[in-house]
Amino acid sequence: MPTTDAQVEQVRALVASIPAGRVATYGDIAAAVGLSTPRTVGWIMRTDAADLPWHRVIGAGGKPAAHLAGRQLGLLAEEGVPIRDGRVNLRAARFPFLSAR
Repeated sequence: MPTTDAQVEQVRALVASIPAGRVATYGDIAAAVGLSTPRTVGWIMRTDAADLPWHRVIGAGGKPAAHLAGRQLGLLAEEGVPIRDGRVNLRAARFPFLSAR
């Protein structure tokens, strides 16, 4: 099923709502919007997130994508996100979403 404009806007709104010092996973956002896969969130972030706090969205294991790791972890550390050995402590920093549906 194709991703709708409404779903793209829901993803954007959720990413924008993540406060400084907190993170969400691609899966958290997909579940809140009702998307079938976190990969759709990744696609949206790649194509339409320049004006969003993209650095607050992280993989389920707490590690950023290798090509973004230095920049993303640096931005998160500046916000006080707990990081150890290149991995975000999701238990401490994960932002809970209420269902956006």
